[in-house]
Amino acid sequence: MKFRRWACTVLVAAIIAGVSLAAEVQSSVVNQDTAVEKVAEAVPPEEGESKDAAEINEPAENTAPETREGPMLEEGKPVVTGEEPPPAEEPFESVTVGKEPEVIEPLWVRELTEINPGHNDSSPVWSPSGELIAFERSIGDKKEIIIASPVGTIVQKVYLQLAADDDGMQFFLPGTFEEASYNSGLSWSPGGDRFVVMSNGGAGNYDLYLGGIGSDGTKRLTEHTAKDGLAHWSPVDDHLVFVSGRTGYGDIYLMDLTTHTLRRLTGGDKEYLYPQWSPDGQKIVMTYGSNENHDIYLIGDVKDPLGTLKPLTTWPYDDLGPVWSPDGKKIAFYTNYNKENDPKVWSLVVIAADGSDPGEGEGLAMKVVATDIIPDVEQGPAWMPDSHRIVYVKNDRLAYNPIYIVDIGKRASFLLRTGAKMNHDVTCSVDGTIAFRAQVEQWDHIHLAKVGDGEGRFSPLERTEYEMDPSVLPHGCPVGSAGVPST
Repeated sequence: MKFRRWACTVLVAAIIAGVSLAAEVQSSVVNQDTAVEKVAEAVPPEEGESKDAAEINEPAENTAPETREGPMLEEGKPVVTGEEPPPAEEPFESVTVGKEPEVIEPLWVRELTEINPGHNDSSPVWSPSGELIAFERSIGDKKEIIIASPVGTIVQKVYLQLAADDDGMQFFLPGTFEEASYNSGLSWSPGGDRFVVMSNGGAGNYDLYLGGIGSDGTKRLTEHTAKDGLAHWSPVDDHLVFVSGRTGYGDIYLMDLTTHTLRRLTGGDKEYLYPQWSPDGQKIVMTYGSNENHDIYLIGDVKDPLGTLKPLTTWPYDDLGPVWSPDGKKIAFYTNYNKENDPKVWSLVVIAADGSDPGEGEGLAMKVVATDIIPDVEQGPAWMPDSHRIVYVKNDRLAYNPIYIVDIGKRASFLLRTGAKMNHDVTCSVDGTIAFRAQVEQWDHIHLAKVGDGEGRFSPLERTEYEMDPSVLPHGCPVGSAGVPST
């Protein structure tokens, strides 16, 4: 059950790119009794479409989409998980055999929503303010998106379905139609009042749709025979980057949501995947490659994508899921580099965002801050708001895949004692609240955890109005709007 859901997520990325994406990642996360060798056939290039530089830099014609109806922390001395290596000698060793890790006791841990069997929840995504959290819920072959407050009040459900009379898309409560609709990949607007999702509408193509909190309408943003997805909304304005397979490979496109103009940013004979805006909205980091070898690439200025495109890593290992630190100075990503050269063992790397760190060899290996982890390729490493710590899941099935926090400066990892089992999909809000997926009686559900900080790197924000009174929600959206009954 868990394997099928994880593979399905990677499948969508591969469908968009038109090629297989890191089958080794899947076999390392799941029991290695099954491996996905191939997840999708290559998407043929559109007739007459080329990849020359002039086309890439030239804005596409106006493609305006139609509006469719449709407690304190006890801290001791950290246990360094490996001795600090001197420069140009041994790279980081993440596990010291026989040593127990230092433990962090969270202030609290709880389920986000009521635990009920029959569905699996995954992929939590915090809104920029931390006032809302979205996650994906799978029921059989259907997948909907739930938007809730941190106290578990459901604000909205997103389930797009092809309208009966045309190609328009509408919001419907699950169970209205028999066709299974797949909805995923929500990305928030800077204000947290709007969002973009990918959906196939039950029977249609994978496209991007724009929705809003408290609204039961949606607008189709892309309408192409190729698959579009992996969207990321700029943190500063109404620009969207996403991946499309319309050239036969996965390329990065930029959409201006105000004018609805579309511009292709990349071109090549391999796929670009998982684009992520920098906090200042000027740069984009992404992966580039194919099969078991992806590298981290950077567009240094979105206004000049080809002129500022450069690789940050160039070694023969698979690098995936790059994410900017909140302060914009560092980039964290996953790699299957390790001293044993086992492609199924994944590590966590942090490098300088300006490209000043080595991109290969021992210099890059020295940037490993944790090893033998479970990668979350879809969302990437989970930075804490201080830009000094990252939350990750340890690949330790005997301990039920526990959650750790690594101090990247000290390269010391601490066990976060949540009591939850089989953890995945870790992410942090702006106030440091950690959301993650954990298994309860064979079903996956979203949990929240809060940690204090003895070093004062961040302080929990004061309780907001909606936390003290769950009937008051952000943006004036009352409980029970958007077709969700008050309960």
